[in-house]
Amino acid sequence: MVKIKENKTEVINRFKTHAKDTGSAPVQIAVLTDQINQLNDHFKTHKKDHHSRRGMLMLIGRRRRILDYLQKTDPQKYEETINKLDLRK
Repeated sequence: MVKIKENKTEVINRFKTHAKDTGSAPVQIAVLTDQINQLNDHFKTHKKDHHSRRGMLMLIGRRRRILDYLQKTDPQKYEETINKLDLRK
């Protein structure tokens, strides 16, 4: 559990825009991407964990909606975030 929290704070520190930024769109996208990547690793060993797979699909949908919002409001920040996270679009 400590490792997950440290990983999350590291991701937040990479994407924050000011000192107390924890909820901006790029930070949310980065945190969701980190969770999705961790779940992908989990599914390599637990192939039949369908309940967690549903949760991962919900996270992917949430990330997609935030990415769409960011693309509408700030296209430059959207491109930076996509390139930093290595997401395809």
